[in-house]
Amino acid sequence: MAPVLDDERLHEYTGGRPVTYAELRARYDRQVTGHSPDGAHGWLNWIVRLRAAGTPVGAVQATLTRDGSRTMADVAWVIASAHQRRGYGREAAGAMVGWLREQGVELVTAHIHPEHTASIAVARHLGLAAGETRSDGEVRWGG
Repeated sequence: MAPVLDDERLHEYTGGRPVTYAELRARYDRQVTGHSPDGAHGWLNWIVRLRAAGTPVGAVQATLTRDGSRTMADVAWVIASAHQRRGYGREAAGAMVGWLREQGVELVTAHIHPEHTASIAVARHLGLAAGETRSDGEVRWGG
């Protein structure tokens, strides 16, 4: 995944920079446990691959939390610049959210920069609506 994510353009709306191979390896080592160190959040991560070749083109992820008896998921997606505008983000995020709902997730949210039109289109496809809540300049979408 390091070569897929090694692209400054992927950080236009999220800030930061591409991570090094070592940083990505350390992140994946933490994430493979499936939960935050305190156990308060569940972590689900999938690599998005082209069906025919199996080549990785991005990732989708969900952070799960509980509010009483409700399970909620904050979701995100990223598709390599060279593979954008082909519907991969929409398809992968849609499959992830569909699966989450089958598992009993009641509320899905995503945090999206207000000028990131591609991610806004994916959020709308997922049935999410923009809310008033903002965090670090991003709009909270939910549904």
